[in-house]
Amino acid sequence: MQVKKYSGELVPFNGEALRHSLSRSGANSDQVNEVYSSVIGEIYDGISTRELYQLAFDTLKTVRNSFAARYSLKKALRDLGPEGFYFEKYISHLLRSIGYESTTGQTVQGHAVSHELDVVAYKDGKLMTAECKFRNDIDAKISVTTAMYYLSRFKDISGIDYNFFGKKLQFQEGWLITNAYFTSDSIDFATYYGINLLSWDYPKENSIKRRVDKAVFYPVTCLTTLSDLEEQQLLKNQLILVKDLVNNPDKLDILGLNKERKEKVLKEASELLDYKVEEEY
Repeated sequence: MQVKKYSGELVPFNGEALRHSLSRSGANSDQVNEVYSSVIGEIYDGISTRELYQLAFDTLKTVRNSFAARYSLKKALRDLGPEGFYFEKYISHLLRSIGYESTTGQTVQGHAVSHELDVVAYKDGKLMTAECKFRNDIDAKISVTTAMYYLSRFKDISGIDYNFFGKKLQFQEGWLITNAYFTSDSIDFATYYGINLLSWDYPKENSIKRRVDKAVFYPVTCLTTLSDLEEQQLLKNQLILVKDLVNNPDKLDILGLNKERKEKVLKEASELLDYKVEEEY
């Protein structure tokens, strides 16, 4: 049996990969087997990856909303769009969760031209800047030309004193961060020239999906009990993280939910944070 990727390419169906992704949702082995059997009973040769995902998502949701929410992380990151503004905010929050001071939307003067910096962060005496490449396409990849362009930008701001976080500092690290993927050429180029990369699946041991699971750092766009419009309203009010809602339930009041719906949302949010993904994949 074959599955059609977003690009139109046909690849063999990988049952073990599906079973593994279902197990990462927090469902126990019996629940995973139940969902897997249900999905297998409905798929057909040539099914699209989008349809396959939706089948698994819908079935998980019938078991528990928080399972579907965790399973939908990759889509939830794409839902931080359609532009990259909220993804930049999300990355800034993610950096703060691991001890950085962080800010977004800064403009600095380089040796030759001025530059808009998506994220600026500081930790352990090092100032870093990150360029965030947000993509809406499921299989989007960041090419080597993007890494080349970023290297020239980073060189233009290197060796200059800037005032950030109450200190006079120079940039020591440059990062390219994306919710999508990097091509092998972009990884080779970045590795050679010392550009740090972070994507959905790279580096393998510390990718975005691993960082988020380890830190239970889920965006509000994961929540299945909210509509798309409600999620966007939260984002517009700078409520990016599920943790923010669990720690401050009254922030949900901006949505005007009735008591029953508010309790349902908070139940899903709490369950989403309660499950800790195992370190080993």
